[in-house]
Amino acid sequence: MRATFRAAMLESWANRRSFWTQLAAMFVNDIAWVAFWVLFFEEVGEVRGWARADALMLLAVITTAAGFVLGVTGNVRRVASVIADGELDAALALPTPTLVHLLARRIEPVNIGDLVFGCLLFALAGDPTPARIAVFAFGVVTAVFVYGGFLLALGSLAFRTGRGEVGELGFHAVTMLASYPVDIFSGPTKFVLYTVVPSAFVSSVPVRLLDSFDPQWAALGAGAALLSATIGVVSFQTGLRRYTSGAAWTRA
Repeated sequence: MRATFRAAMLESWANRRSFWTQLAAMFVNDIAWVAFWVLFFEEVGEVRGWARADALMLLAVITTAAGFVLGVTGNVRRVASVIADGELDAALALPTPTLVHLLARRIEPVNIGDLVFGCLLFALAGDPTPARIAVFAFGVVTAVFVYGGFLLALGSLAFRTGRGEVGELGFHAVTMLASYPVDIFSGPTKFVLYTVVPSAFVSSVPVRLLDSFDPQWAALGAGAALLSATIGVVSFQTGLRRYTSGAAWTRA
């Protein structure tokens, strides 16, 4: 796994100009989101208990977590297309666990920009203290497992359907919904954000812990992370048992 990850790092770093261009482009995109929230809350004040500082921390959490999942384990977003296009064949021939190789094989520089930006945003606007840094790290770790597990579970549906669209739709759904405070939603929609599309655990719950640490919410976040990761891994492994070669020898 170390050798695979090192190869992925060297590959992403081979074109340094492209690496820094992609990273800078994501920085600009994230700065635009910061400007949006700052202007929004200057006009409306608080929205259902959410203020500007909370929105910035929400952005810090989701960019850090999504940056790690989509940047460091870049193939997690592509699982469905890799399966549907028969690109798993190359990974199956290797003496390493297929899922581990798949996740470690690709690094996306553009999403590394998210990871760096999220950490910097917390450092600049999150009033970092040792306790808050620990809570932020805990929230990001749980968000990583929820986000990554959800994408992996949806992507693994391609083992049964042979199509990759569901994984991409799920990515856009969870990412878009996690970009907004969960409390702006109500009723059945809010229930969905804690269950079917667990975007609340990707951003809003970690921010809630930063605002006021609650052991019960922390346990709920940890439980959601464990459940999501387990569902993702089990979905992939059970689907892999029924995988039929696509006769395609490409880089997974």
